[in-house]
Amino acid sequence: MAFPHLQQPSFLLASLKADSMNKPFAQRCQDLVKVIEDFPAKELHSVFPWLVESIFGSLDGVLPGWNLRCLQGRVSPVEHSMAMEFLAPGGPMMELVYKLQAEDYKFDFPVSYLPGPVKASIQERVLPDSPLYHNKLQLPPTGGLGLYLALNPFEYYMFFFALSLIAQKPPPGALHVRTSDCAYFILVDRYLAWFLPTEGSVLPPLSSSPGGPSPSPAPRTPAVPFASYGLHHTSLLKRHVSHQTSVNADPASHEIWRSETLLQVFVEMWLHHYSLEMYQKMQSPHAKLEVLHYRLSVCRALHSPAHPSLQALHAHQESFMPTEEHVLVVRLLLKHLHAFANSLRPEQASPSAHSHAASPLEEFKRAAVPRFVQQKLYLFLQHCFDHWPLDASFRAVLEMWLSYLQPWRYAPERQAPGSDCQAPWRSPDSPHHRAPFVQENLLIYTKLFLGFLNRALRTDLVSPKNALMVFRVAKVFAQPNLAEMIQRGEQLFLEPELGVPQRQHRLFTAPSFTGSFLSSWPPAVTDASFKVKSHVYSLEGQDCKYTGPRSRPSAAAGRPFLSWLGFYPADTNGSYAGNDLDEMGQDSVRKTDEYLEKALEYLCQAFRLSEAQLAQLTLALGTPQDENGKKQLPDCIVGDDGLILTPLGRYQIISGLRRFDIEYQGDWELQPIRSYESASLVRALFQLSSAINRRFAGQMAALCSRADFLGSFCRYHLLEPGLSGRRLLSPVGRGPAASRARGPRLSLRFLGSYRTLLSLVLAFSVASLFCVGPLLCALLLVLGYVLYAVAMTLLTERGKLHQL
Repeated sequence: MAFPHLQQPSFLLASLKADSMNKPFAQRCQDLVKVIEDFPAKELHSVFPWLVESIFGSLDGVLPGWNLRCLQGRVSPVEHSMAMEFLAPGGPMMELVYKLQAEDYKFDFPVSYLPGPVKASIQERVLPDSPLYHNKLQLPPTGGLGLYLALNPFEYYMFFFALSLIAQKPPPGALHVRTSDCAYFILVDRYLAWFLPTEGSVLPPLSSSPGGPSPSPAPRTPAVPFASYGLHHTSLLKRHVSHQTSVNADPASHEIWRSETLLQVFVEMWLHHYSLEMYQKMQSPHAKLEVLHYRLSVCRALHSPAHPSLQALHAHQESFMPTEEHVLVVRLLLKHLHAFANSLRPEQASPSAHSHAASPLEEFKRAAVPRFVQQKLYLFLQHCFDHWPLDASFRAVLEMWLSYLQPWRYAPERQAPGSDCQAPWRSPDSPHHRAPFVQENLLIYTKLFLGFLNRALRTDLVSPKNALMVFRVAKVFAQPNLAEMIQRGEQLFLEPELGVPQRQHRLFTAPSFTGSFLSSWPPAVTDASFKVKSHVYSLEGQDCKYTGPRSRPSAAAGRPFLSWLGFYPADTNGSYAGNDLDEMGQDSVRKTDEYLEKALEYLCQAFRLSEAQLAQLTLALGTPQDENGKKQLPDCIVGDDGLILTPLGRYQIISGLRRFDIEYQGDWELQPIRSYESASLVRALFQLSSAINRRFAGQMAALCSRADFLGSFCRYHLLEPGLSGRRLLSPVGRGPAASRARGPRLSLRFLGSYRTLLSLVLAFSVASLFCVGPLLCALLLVLGYVLYAVAMTLLTERGKLHQL
């Protein structure tokens, strides 16, 4: 495709749009590469928004774009290869981004497509706490509606890329697509590896201009008056460069803004989805005060109790539910961030190692997770724990949470020069560098652990997939020294403030997230107790009441410790009641037993329970028996209408620990037709027996009233067993049911059973082998039954005499 260099941008855009409808995908990519190389930024400026939308799809989800979330190499190798090459971090699309970046072009991004809490906050004229939105908000163009963000090309591209994960709905066939094989997932991994490198520095952009790399975005004056969250500080980048000579300046300092922007965009677009109540809860006291002042000024100016924008803000409730693909991508982000943070040089690993020798990239590695990720991830995980369906798909959320809890799993293997042993600062068995992370993320360990237990109590732990999740969590929390580090963090938080005079007048406030990361970073806090309390109060507010596994009484409300954990002794005499073992199979049952046994073992290690303590608790949780030797019913309380299951009773039934012994208590002739009975034959025999009973009711009553052997023989056949001997388990209607009495009657229903019919067929077949005719065989069967009935009558009468 050749375009004359004197073409107008409008004609260039029209030509590209026409080609997108007529040419195959590979040819379109080749044409776009040539256009990006041949045309200047002035002509590509109008093409860029259309090109971004054509690749990632429209933000309203109508246009699918290139459908990167379903594009797989093994299914469409040519298209997959071309797309990955075109969108690679060093590919043609990024070359276009940097070409436009060098000319300082801006592109409008509608606020209406931002995550719900952010959109509601901006519409109220309250600037969100993320530096991503500062100095970018603009009024709509003439005749336009809504607010816009003025973004530079890199920001605009990343906004679309990140939001396409949420805005684009996968087609029906995408349910069977493996997420890790898709082009989108691979691109996320490559962008993270490029802009958040674990080795070396961020590679400079491929700029075609002779002036060198593209400049960092310049500050802009806000076009709309907004309440600001905090104070703006001097840029850390400027401070760093001003103190460095031109010889020692780190080249990465000129491009660190791309790494920061990428992380902020991913966090804001992927994690900033929860209710407005949670969003307001996470704001700092300073931010809340400024929001209050702004609202009061608006109300006074309008002479009304509330502004429509305020009402819209309070009416907002985020109904967003992440998909499993969304969670997998977030997990990829967390794993890479841990590797990114763990790639610090040994001399820079300590938080106290703030010096002019540290590059901006090294400082960014140290502060990326606590400053940009921790708070929003905590709320995102809480949202998932509270709203995710109670099924095995929760495994994706669980693994995302466990990946964040174990940053040491993603520490690079480093060898000291001239040494054969691993550096002690990253030793997997040394808690020296693990403890600060555990203590500064205390709530993500403890409160979410309680949230998981609450979910486990409501799931069917007989399912091997659900049992596996319990096993995974127990195994992680049983790691060496982890329980002690969590307990130490709780002790630091619960440490009384009055006992430390030098901290009596401190105010625990949420960390300010205003300004760029490159703004001045506060000095390291060496007081561990103050750091833990700041973490808890920043996530839960100043009035939070901490409740964790270590601080909770182990026998609260009369319930033993393992009962609170949700583990109850297995039913050794029964089976998994209420669950279809035929569908599960013996392998699944064996796996479930193994998972739960190991989970109990790991939890005992984590909570330091000895075998004697475990045996004592198991005995306390045992299934006691009543005086008849039968197991007790599930846990119930007595209500006005009978027994009512408690939450414990529901859990016992779901998990197969206890069950109701269900048996039919009504008229045996009218009980539902069983699967082993012939429906038509049962109905015909019922009509026949009913006719006989009506015709000979008086004679049968007279025979049964006799006191001799004939009377006993008739009572054995014509009287239903007494209802007084049955155990009536129904909580309703016990009195009337027990007092019902029925007269003697004949029942022929047993002849409608397939087993009876099969037995008769086998008997006649065997008799024919011995040359016994059908009539003689029938007489022998009747004679045999009469002898059996006589014997049973004698035994029954003898039993009644013994009872007297």
